[in-house]
Amino acid sequence: MFNGSYVALVTPFKDGEVDLERLGGLVDYHVEAGTDGLVPCGTTGESATLSHREHELVIEFVIKRAAGRVPVLAGTGSNSTTEAVSLTKSAQAAGADGALVITPYYNKPPQEGLYRHFAAIAEECSIPVVLYNVPGRTGIDLLPETVARLSSIENVVAVKEASGSIDRTVEILAECDITILSGDDSLTLALMSVGAKGVISVAANVVPAQMAELVHLAAAGDFAAAAPLHHQLYPLMKSLFIETSPIPVKTCMEMQGLIEGEFRLPLVEAKEETRDILRGILAELEIKV
Repeated sequence: MFNGSYVALVTPFKDGEVDLERLGGLVDYHVEAGTDGLVPCGTTGESATLSHREHELVIEFVIKRAAGRVPVLAGTGSNSTTEAVSLTKSAQAAGADGALVITPYYNKPPQEGLYRHFAAIAEECSIPVVLYNVPGRTGIDLLPETVARLSSIENVVAVKEASGSIDRTVEILAECDITILSGDDSLTLALMSVGAKGVISVAANVVPAQMAELVHLAAAGDFAAAAPLHHQLYPLMKSLFIETSPIPVKTCMEMQGLIEGEFRLPLVEAKEETRDILRGILAELEIKV
């Protein structure tokens, strides 16, 4: 159901509030650039610092602005199962095409707890659920056998895999036929070569057309054409994590004039040396700043 280049949307802020004008501009920007889908309120969207009302506002606004032009996969995860169910129900009511649900962070449940967490969300909501595994952020790894168990639930349709392992995609597909989306831009091409169907991308915030082209070439099996594009974008992909994401990506977007570049504590502005690195990479990509 979900494949191609989905963008992990940033949340633009202005004077401490969600900047809906800029957010609307980003939605249009991605639709026009060929991005296949939008993912508001994920990690890149600083969801951890949004109030529940802001979280619902951003998702509702993105859905209305997208107006069916591309799917909206709403970030609705939490380390509280009850809260994740509530956020997912809210996204469902707003018309989201699916919910991206991260593994519970900080409380580090065992695999059985992870299974019951996701099962409860999927069973209490009817929209498609995409599991999100990012151990580096959450401190817990959603293992292939647990993904396989969850895939037997009808509306658990995909997993965003950001463990940093190519082998993990192979291991999951050996257990079940769930859709796998890369959660690491720099591994997208490699993961698609062994069966992944696309990416939920940070880099697409900066280079949406190029990420869409890369993924579409890989999906068509044209890895010879996709590889040079991957090499061209690789420095950007890696540089977006030289400080905690989304600090670098929002800094790039500020330089591009797409957003104000404002963060919410505990995130802060990029170091000057980071800005210099990013400015140089954008120049190499011939992106006007």
